[in-house]
Amino acid sequence: MKPKQVFKIGTKLMGNHFEISVVADDEDWANTRINAAINEIKRIEKLLTTFDDNSETNLINRNAGIEAVEVCDETFQLIERSIRISNITQGAFDITYGSIDKSLWNFDTTMKTLPDKETAKEMVRLINYRNIILDRENKTVFLKEKGMRIGFGGIGKGYAAEMAKQVMQQMGVESGIVNASGDLTAWGLQPNGEEWTIGIANPNIKDQVFSFMKITGLAVATSGNYEKFILIDGKKYSHTINPKTGLPVTGIKSVTIITKNAEIADAMATPVTIMGVQAGLDMINQIKDIEAIIIDDDNKMFTSKNIRITK
Repeated sequence: MKPKQVFKIGTKLMGNHFEISVVADDEDWANTRINAAINEIKRIEKLLTTFDDNSETNLINRNAGIEAVEVCDETFQLIERSIRISNITQGAFDITYGSIDKSLWNFDTTMKTLPDKETAKEMVRLINYRNIILDRENKTVFLKEKGMRIGFGGIGKGYAAEMAKQVMQQMGVESGIVNASGDLTAWGLQPNGEEWTIGIANPNIKDQVFSFMKITGLAVATSGNYEKFILIDGKKYSHTINPKTGLPVTGIKSVTIITKNAEIADAMATPVTIMGVQAGLDMINQIKDIEAIIIDDDNKMFTSKNIRITK
């Protein structure tokens, strides 16, 4: 019998680098299952993308303020779950963030000044998850205001990772990892019989870690301003925008969420960044089976109540 090893394939999907790993003793067997996972992610991308005029997401957006749009059960349920997360996070997570015009924020070297508060406030006027009207019986979605737009950038990657994992598990994969640009889910054991372990990134030094964590049976997502930000007058501004003000979040360098489901991990990382250390941790501590590690702008680390960090 051949020894088990890790087979992996990396590819660009949903605008991100995905790496899918499977523990097996046969490369063809592993690759068949990895390719099935890739096809599942491509299917979800087609469903949720805003880059395809014919996607259900764009159909909903085009008909904002005009009429309700019938969608498939999968899209409907994802929107339902997104609204539930918006309620839990008091609007810090909101899929109607797509209403923000790209002209307000452009996180590249050409941006030299902040938009004024009044302009920003006007731009976020249409961000309001309460104006997504769902009809469960007819499976329709209606955006109340003209100009409203939904987007799944804050939850879609995690949802795709979770679904890819399920596809592989149904095909008999007992151990593997789906890594969606750092948002990942892991199950089973490594070939040596040990649990999967990851390093928590150091937000100050790229490619360095400050701690390790066993993640078998868990999903992990990190949101940080160390990857995408702008410097204006020497001050760092995160690419994470507060949907209530239209202005970037300050105070937190990174948030790592640990839970059992990749979709939830992905969706909760940004809201905690927006809410701030205390409000974010208060919320996390009230939810079962979810933990957080936060590093603020002064490099101080905060954790939810069930986490013990050993360096």
